[in-house]
Amino acid sequence: MHLVAWCSLLVFWFCLAHEGASGLCFQYHHQAELKHYLHWVSKTYPHITHLYSIGQSREGRELWVLVIGQYPKEHQVGIPEARYIGNMHGNEPVGRELLLHLIDLLVSQYGKMKTITSLVHNTRIHILPSMNPDGFEMSVPGACSGVDGRYNKNGVDLNRNFPDLFSINQVTREPETLAVMRWTDMETFVLSANLHGGAVVAAYPYDNNMSGKSRYTKSPDDDVFRYLASIYSINHRRMFKGNLCKMSFPGGVVNGASWYTLIGSLQDYGYVWTHCYELTIEVSCCKYPSAERLQFYWAENKKALIQFITHVHLGVKGRVLDDKQNPIANTSVLVMGRDDVMPYKTNQLGEYYKILMPGSYTFRVESPGYVPLMVNIHVKDTSHMYTATIHDFTLHRQIS
Repeated sequence: MHLVAWCSLLVFWFCLAHEGASGLCFQYHHQAELKHYLHWVSKTYPHITHLYSIGQSREGRELWVLVIGQYPKEHQVGIPEARYIGNMHGNEPVGRELLLHLIDLLVSQYGKMKTITSLVHNTRIHILPSMNPDGFEMSVPGACSGVDGRYNKNGVDLNRNFPDLFSINQVTREPETLAVMRWTDMETFVLSANLHGGAVVAAYPYDNNMSGKSRYTKSPDDDVFRYLASIYSINHRRMFKGNLCKMSFPGGVVNGASWYTLIGSLQDYGYVWTHCYELTIEVSCCKYPSAERLQFYWAENKKALIQFITHVHLGVKGRVLDDKQNPIANTSVLVMGRDDVMPYKTNQLGEYYKILMPGSYTFRVESPGYVPLMVNIHVKDTSHMYTATIHDFTLHRQIS
C-alpha cells in the first residue's frame, strides 16, 4: 500500500475513534478506508443496508455498492430503485466523498429525521462511490484541471465507453463499464445521477446527436429532464445562479449536447437502453480540490442530493396483470406522444415506473396473446408523499 494510502487509513481510524457516530472525516478516502467504511456501515446498520460488489476495476479493485432502504437486500414491488455513481473520472473525486457523506446522513438520521426515514422506507437507494478507483489512485491532489487520473488503468475515458444512440461506438468495453452495464440490467433503476467535477451544473440527455455538432438535442422526456435538473440546481446553494467557474448555464442546467457532444456517455446509455432517467451533475469548479474544501462542497450539495433522489417518486407506477391478477412480464408500456427509442418493458414482477410531469397521459399497453389496452391516466405530483401515482393495468387474453 502506498504511504499516502497508509496515512489516510490512519486518519480514518482516528476519526472512527474520536467522532463516534460514523468516523467519517472530511478527507479523501482511498480504496482501503473506503472499503473499511462501507463494511463498517453495513455491519453497524444491517437492517437498512446491504453491501455488494458489481465487479472489479482493470487493476482488480472492487466496485463497492452500498444499498440503503427498508428492504436493502432485494427489490420489493412498488418500491423504486434509485442510484448515485461517483468518481467516474478518477481525478474528479469530490463526488466520491459527497456520496460517502450522503451514506452517513441516511444511516445516521434514519429514525431521527422524518424526511430521511420516509425516503429510506419508500426507496431502495444504491450508491457506488467510485466507478474508477484505479484512476483515483493515479490522480494528483490539488490539480484543478488536466487529465492525470481521469482515465482508467487502461487509459480509457469511461464516460466515452458505453453504447451510443447516434454513433457506432466501436470501442472495447472496459471492466468498469461492463460492470455498470450488468448492474443496470439486474435492477429496475428509475432515477440516477453520476457526479463529476470541473464545472457546477446539472446536465441532461441527450449528450450526442446525428450531426455531432453542439446544439440542443431533445429526448422524448425533455420536459422531465429539465425539471429534474432544475430540482438539483435550485436545491444547491449556488448552482442555480448559472454563472460559476467562468461559465454560463442559465438556471444552472444544460442539455448535454448543447454544451458539447460526446459519444458513449453513461447518461445517454442509461436513458435509452434501460429507461433510467440519468443525469450528469458537475459539483466543483476544481476537479481535485484540497480536502479542506470538502465540508464546503457537502454543505452546497447536501439538500440537492436528497431532493433529487426523492423525485424518483414523481410520475406513475404500477403493474400489468392478467385477469387472474398474475403479473405479465416483458409487456410494452407506452406513453403516447413520447416515442421511446427502445420500447419500455415491464420487469419480471410486471412492474413499470415512468417519471412524468403532472398532467393527463394516454398509455398503450401491449403483450403478445393479450388484447391491447388504451387508458388515460391523470398523474399528480405526490413525490412529497414518497410515492408516485399508482395505476395497475389488467390485460385480457385474446380469443382465437
